[in-house]
Parts: sequence; C-alpha cells; structure tokens
Amino acid sequence: MKVRSSVKADPSKGDKLVRRRGRLYVINKKDPRRKQRQSGPARQK
Repeated sequence: MKVRSSVKADPSKGDKLVRRRGRLYVINKKDPRRKQRQSGPARQK
C-alpha cells in the first residue's frame, strides 16, 4: 500500500475513495496494487 500526503482516485480504473477511522483510503477490487492511504492523524490509544 502506498502512503501519500494526497491521494487521487481514478474511477475509470476502478478506484474508490473511502474514509475509515479518520483516514482516506483508495481501494480497488480490479487492481489491488493501486491501494493508497492518506497519512492522517496518529491514532489515540
């Protein structure tokens, strides 16, 4: 998974932007290598 400061999704290639636990993810069922995560705030314990 690529961790980036800004993620961009390309819907024509099957990307979906998903927000989980305060972080932004790009998921792709067709091409799982395109996974990305935007480095968000550190999780509180």
